[in-house]
Amino acid sequence: MIRLILALVLLATQSLAAPEAWRLDVARSTVGFTYEFIEGDNSGTMPVAAADIRLDLRDITASEVAVTLDASGARAGFFLATQAMRGPRVLDTARHPSITFRSTRITGTVQAARIKGLLTVRGITRPVTLDAGLYRQRGADPAALDTLTVRLTGKIDRHAFGASGYPDLVGPIITLRIIARITR
Repeated sequence: MIRLILALVLLATQSLAAPEAWRLDVARSTVGFTYEFIEGDNSGTMPVAAADIRLDLRDITASEVAVTLDASGARAGFFLATQAMRGPRVLDTARHPSITFRSTRITGTVQAARIKGLLTVRGITRPVTLDAGLYRQRGADPAALDTLTVRLTGKIDRHAFGASGYPDLVGPIITLRIIARITR
């Protein structure tokens, strides 16, 4: 009988620790990036097409994230840069309209996590690591954990993905700053 009770408690504890599905608030989330353009920095944005977010707030390492970005809707700060970025020498959005990221391992804590995953740009998949933090949204009840903000940062080398066009105008490193508003 005691073994049965212990087994039930263990099963209940495991079910409580399972990752929960979260919904991305697309209207209040931003995928931003900066890049070196000639002799200064420029910035842009890219819309999120889909996100599958499964978080375990008790054990962040059990969490999983998969995101699809709409590369064809990306903006690079001004019209000519946007057209060049979407064109065949950089993102080639006519042939590759989406960029995807899928986590493979999450380490750290809720406030200071590292997300390793596979990023696919132009049909080329490479491992990347992003730094992440999970926070209550401004003005939220301190005890409430139903709406959160995720901040992701990282850097990628665009040449690793074949997005090498205009090397005399645009630097190789793209700095990412992503703010995602999520709801349980």
